[in-house]
Amino acid sequence: MRSPLGRLARTALPAGFLLGFLDFVWIKYLPFPLGELGNSSAVWAVAAFLYAFWLRSRWWLGAFGAVAGLVVAVPSYYLAAALIQGDDLAVLGQPTSILWMCFGVLAGVVFGVGGTWAREQGWRQVVGVALPGAVLFAEAAFFARRIGDPSYGSEPSAHAAIRVALGVLIIILTARTHRHRLFALATALPLTLAGFAAFLVGFR
Repeated sequence: MRSPLGRLARTALPAGFLLGFLDFVWIKYLPFPLGELGNSSAVWAVAAFLYAFWLRSRWWLGAFGAVAGLVVAVPSYYLAAALIQGDDLAVLGQPTSILWMCFGVLAGVVFGVGGTWAREQGWRQVVGVALPGAVLFAEAAFFARRIGDPSYGSEPSAHAAIRVALGVLIIILTARTHRHRLFALATALPLTLAGFAAFLVGFR
């Protein structure tokens, strides 16, 4: 089974399990500010994008695989918390974990399609490449609005800077030419505004 469907069947659920489990390990053991990336919704969205980008499939397969991976990553994260620090697995039945799975469905569709589009031609390629950068830029803006607030100290500056750097890096790495990179960066700006609004609504 070397087709995209075969790759999806073999990899979507294991990839999601690893994402959730290793994400908790990342948060617990890596120092600030890198460790905080494990709490990033944008990073999980980028993981969905990269999975679909790697899959090299039709958009609906990319979306399905990304959704499956993100949904499985949520219980995997809580399983890691239970095994490593003794957290109660009953949290899986709480509204918060169910809400995160719902977010996983939404992000998986959007960024799964984006990862597929990034390998196409024309405007779809530009939008696809722009999406992961835009969500990182949007989360950077979400943190940047706290800069200068004594309640947060210097943390927002570090969080924002890392996300901007990662956003630019992923656009550079996934675009095929310098021209595509410039178009993707320009396209990421309005998408960033939309993403920033979504962060304000979802995480106020």
